[in-house]
Amino acid sequence: MRLAIVIVSSLVGVALPALAQTPCMSTVVGTLHVDQVQSSMYGDRRTIRIWLPPEYDAPQNAQKLYPVLYMFDGQTLFDACSAFSGEGELQLDETLTRLIVAKTVPPMIVVGMDSSGRRSYEYSIYSDPISNPGAARPIGRQLPKFVADEVMPFVTQRYRITTEPGRVGIGGTSLGAMAALYVLLQRPDRFSLGLLQSPTVPLGNGQMLRDTEFLGRGPDRVYIGVGAAELNGALAEKFAANLRTTVAEANAGFVRMAEVLSTHLRNANLNHPEVTLVIEPGAHHNTASWVPRMPPAIIKLYGQ
Repeated sequence: MRLAIVIVSSLVGVALPALAQTPCMSTVVGTLHVDQVQSSMYGDRRTIRIWLPPEYDAPQNAQKLYPVLYMFDGQTLFDACSAFSGEGELQLDETLTRLIVAKTVPPMIVVGMDSSGRRSYEYSIYSDPISNPGAARPIGRQLPKFVADEVMPFVTQRYRITTEPGRVGIGGTSLGAMAALYVLLQRPDRFSLGLLQSPTVPLGNGQMLRDTEFLGRGPDRVYIGVGAAELNGALAEKFAANLRTTVAEANAGFVRMAEVLSTHLRNANLNHPEVTLVIEPGAHHNTASWVPRMPPAIIKLYGQ
């Protein structure tokens, strides 16, 4: 049974878009709260989406604290109406509802942090000499402060979310996965679980590989999903041309970089991270490939 409940709070003074002639029908399953966080770091208000598990409001759960997964690109997680143009939603609401009802994972909360129109500038940790060498220096290194010092306090004051690092994860797809990995590594005091779908490891000409080669403490558990055909179509040809290589060689390199990243995380010097690397034959760098990998990723990180 599909139950779409969208509760909008803290939206005073925020202009809402005009309704289209044919309104989009929400695909949200369960209870989703849409809030606004005033960010001193960005100097504006940021949208966050909090998905609550079944029976969150039941009297018997009034004192219960829930595991939580923070995700970048929050607008893509739950609703086809808010997902990026031309992309479907990641269906985290449907996926978690099934897993929780089946008792495969415990009831948990997801906090989606919307990206802005300056996504690449705000999410990129490194400059990109391969695809955009002339771009302004990005500000992605500020993300740990935004997530840990602005989003987390707002959420924990309003929702029954645990702050125990062993039950707190962060994740994303593509550039959002790289952003999540950076936060995961910079704030091990707050996060121990990472969900990374198709991380853009070539960013910064592979700088993340150099930064993790002699890692001190790694996360507790990380899931990395990557397709063997991440690059496809016209954009793939253009990207490969920038590299002066072929699409096939670029795809093979994308997989190799994910393998090296996995090895670096596993070889952390101060702990023994559990790293799951899934290389999916034929899978691309898109939502259609990420959606089927979400259930096993969540089970690996939060499974009973």
